[in-house]
Parts: sequence; structure tokens; C-alpha cells
Amino acid sequence: MNNSETTGTDIPLHVVLYQPEIPQNTGNIGRTCTALGAKLWIVQPTGFRLDSSHLKRAGLDYWQYLNWESVANWEELLQRLNGHPMWMLTKFGETPYYSVEFTRGCVLVIGRESNGLPESLRQANADRCLNIPMPGPVRSLNQASATSIVMYEAARKIGMIC
Repeated sequence: MNNSETTGTDIPLHVVLYQPEIPQNTGNIGRTCTALGAKLWIVQPTGFRLDSSHLKRAGLDYWQYLNWESVANWEELLQRLNGHPMWMLTKFGETPYYSVEFTRGCVLVIGRESNGLPESLRQANADRCLNIPMPGPVRSLNQASATSIVMYEAARKIGMIC
């Protein structure tokens, strides 16, 4: 299931999908991770099989290059990424994503498509909850779109891209 066991500081950016439900979103986020050299973490359970053809189709032929791991639960993820600063992406966040100073090795955590991150995680990390300002009438963006917006800003601030 895993493409890599690497967790060290050699990874400039980590992206965590907390119990994703839609394989196409996960595939698209995986493709973006590959484009940026970020590592994708998938916290179980998922709403699909990780060997799903939909997942790989959404990642196109880049899935073989993706650095990714699946972990059984949130606690295992915390053990594996101990010491890495985490940022939670949620519509309930009070801090705009562009106003923080991302650092090399930081972690972006994205919740389920249907209901986002659990309230317990948001409360435990209230000072690290980020939002994407949306002045229009929509209440949220597609998971893959929102993740890409924040990933590219983090990559820019970390110096992964100019």
C-alpha cells in the first residue's frame, strides 16, 4: 500500500487526508502532491479501496511517482509525524490560509468531503485552523480544489516554487 516510509525533514510538505470519501478527489490531490514533491498521508478508514481504479485514474499515470502512506488512524499519524507543525484546513477556521508562515516539513490536514474535520480535532487545534475566504454565496469548495490552493501557497512560502 505504501510507496515510501519517509517521514523526515527531507519531505518539504506533508498533506493529510482525514478519512477521504471520494477517490477522484484523493487522486487529484495525489497528482498535485506529485507535482510539488509533497507526501500524501491517508488516514483510514476511507470511503473506497486504495487500489481503486477510480483513484488511480484521477491521478492519471502519475500515481506510480507519488510518495504516499496510509495509516490506520489519527493516533498513528501523530506518532509518525511527531514534531511536524500541523495546519488544519476547515471552513470553520478563523485564520486565512495566506496569512500564516508555513515552514519546511509542515503538515496540511484536510477533512472528509461530506463533513470536514471532526470538531474534536478542530477544537484541539483551534489556533492552527485555516480557512479560504469566500465572499460569494458558496459555503465550501471542492476538496481537491481547496487543497491545491493551500498547497501552492505553502509551497511558495516554503520556497519549493518561485
